[in-house]
Amino acid sequence: MFKVITIGDATVDNFVVIDHDSANLQCDLKKEHCQLCFNYADKIPIQSTAESVGGNAANVAVGVKKLGLQSAIVSEIGDDLNGAIINDSLKRAGVDVSLLKILRGSETRFSVVLHYQSERTILSYHVKRQYSLPKLPATDWIYYTSLGESFEDLQEQLVEHFKKHPTISLALNPGSFQIKNNLKKIQEILPLVDLLFVNKEEAEKLVGKKRTPQATLNALLEAGVKKVVVTDGENGSWAGDEETIYFMPIYPLPPIAKTGAGDAYASGFLSAIILGKHLDEAMQWGTANACGVVQHVGSQKGLLNRTEIEKMIAKYPKVKPREI
Repeated sequence: MFKVITIGDATVDNFVVIDHDSANLQCDLKKEHCQLCFNYADKIPIQSTAESVGGNAANVAVGVKKLGLQSAIVSEIGDDLNGAIINDSLKRAGVDVSLLKILRGSETRFSVVLHYQSERTILSYHVKRQYSLPKLPATDWIYYTSLGESFEDLQEQLVEHFKKHPTISLALNPGSFQIKNNLKKIQEILPLVDLLFVNKEEAEKLVGKKRTPQATLNALLEAGVKKVVVTDGENGSWAGDEETIYFMPIYPLPPIAKTGAGDAYASGFLSAIILGKHLDEAMQWGTANACGVVQHVGSQKGLLNRTEIEKMIAKYPKVKPREI
C-alpha cells in the first residue's frame, strides 16, 4: 500500500544559467511585469548548464519518498531518450514506476529553463496525449497535478475512483494549462479536495478576482476544499482550514534558483500532514523543503530528508507561522 500516488506529466528539464551581463530586464514602473531581453540574432554566453527530471508529479513523488513515504507516479512518457532518463531517475529515487506508461513511437515532454538572477523563464514542449487512468493500487493519498490537453477525461475517471474509494484523500495542485484552458473543470473538483496547493495568481483565478490572501483562502474553503495552501514566492505562504488561517514567512537564505520550490513546499507540507503534524508545523516543513531546493539548480537536487528539515527549522527558531 502506498502513502501517495502522484498523477501528472513528467519532464526532462534542461537548465541554462545566463550570464548576468548577457541579458537585461525591462520592467514597468510598479515592477509587476518584467521582460527578459536579449539582442536579436546575437550569441548569448551562458554560465553553466544542467539537466534533471522535473514536472510536478515527479518532483512531489520524489519529495515525499525522500521524507520516508512510499510513493508511486501515474504518468505517460515516450520511448525516447528523455523517457528513459525519467524512468531511470525515478527508480533510483525509490519511486514506484509500475504505473508509468511508456508510449511506443512517442516523444517525452521536455523544458528549457532559462535562469537569470535566480528567477526562471520556462520554454516548455508539450506532447499531445490521450490520458487515461490505470487501475490504481491501494493508497492513502492521491496528488493530482499538471496535465496537458485532454486532461478532462482522466479527471472524470479520477472522480469516479473517489466515489468508489471515499477513504482516499485528494491533494490538488492544478497546472497552468488546466487553469488557463478549462478553469471550470478544475473548479468542479474542488469539493472533493482535502488539500489544495496553489500560488497567489492561481488562487485568484480560481476564485475569479483579486482579494486579500485571507479572503482568497476563505473563498476556496467555501468552495468545499478542506485545507488550502497559497504560496507567494519571497512573500511567504498562507495556509488555512475551517478553524484557523496562518501566515509563514520564508527563511532568510538568498535563492540560487527557484525552479521546483513550489513542489518542494508541497511535498514537505503533505508529508507533514500525513505524519500527523498540525497545519502550522506543516508550513514549516514546506518552507524548509522549498528553501533547500532553491539553493541548487534543478527541482529535486535540494530536496530534504526529515533530519535536514528539522535542522533547517531549528536554525531559524524565530521564523514561525502566525495566526491571522
